Amino acid sequence: MHTTNTKIAFFGTPKIAQIVLEGLAKTQYKPQLVVTSQDARIGRGQKVTPSPVAETAQRNNLKIVGRLEDLNESFELAILVAYGFIIPKRILDIPKYGFINIHPSLLPKFRGPAPIQAAILAGEKETGVTIMQLDEEVDHGSILAQEKVTIAPSDTTQSLTEKLAIVGVNLLLSVLPNYLNNKQTLVPQNHKKATYTEKITKDSGRIDLAKPPSPKEINRMTHAYFPWPSVWTEIEGKRFKILPDTADLPNEFLIQPEGKKPLTLSEFSNGYNAQSEIITKILGAN
Repeated sequence: MHTTNTKIAFFGTPKIAQIVLEGLAKTQYKPQLVVTSQDARIGRGQKVTPSPVAETAQRNNLKIVGRLEDLNESFELAILVAYGFIIPKRILDIPKYGFINIHPSLLPKFRGPAPIQAAILAGEKETGVTIMQLDEEVDHGSILAQEKVTIAPSDTTQSLTEKLAIVGVNLLLSVLPNYLNNKQTLVPQNHKKATYTEKITKDSGRIDLAKPPSPKEINRMTHAYFPWPSVWTEIEGKRFKILPDTADLPNEFLIQPEGKKPLTLSEFSNGYNAQSEIITKILGAN
């Protein structure tokens, strides 16, 4: 494989960044350095686990830096996808070609940490990918390219993330040659039209039974918060998740009692009669 002479660093952490890195690793723009979050303890067993990006970097024998404080190498171009940390000016100033960010929305709409979830929650019919220059403000830099992506009724954050990542890496690869040769047009964002998203927390998916969202809102929530944090509620001290059903049934739900497997509404009603009545009512189901 031919490789570019440009030294490239990749900054990213979750699944969307992993897909982009996997795509880049097969091309002449394979990064030589990867900056990602440190290994973390995950799950009930608290097993020390590398980030998705670190897993791909390890498979491709790429050097990994787990903390910005430990980054002391020079590089000419940085590609950033959902890194999760603010890049300080001293690092922004390192590469002569700057930082390029792949952001999963049509900027300036849905700036911030949760653009995919926000698009689903808003009932958008389409979203997209923006390739932009990173500056010191959040999702604020000039745009190199954008591409629209349709949101299917069955799309969850998981499925839409995969779509956007694939579109993003292909769009990036299409603009990199001109960008590195100073031939790519840069378009400033219209900051007056900017909208912002909030960080998703475990409590984002909680349903308050005293004032539940509408069935339409719950449907959007189950798709936006899948696979994490999911939509959930507590009845008599027990937690129940409300999950979207298969892609063939975009408006159907599965109910998962804590510690149990997911059940259809009819299966759930057989074993959890009282709880079933409450959940069926808030879902607007018959």
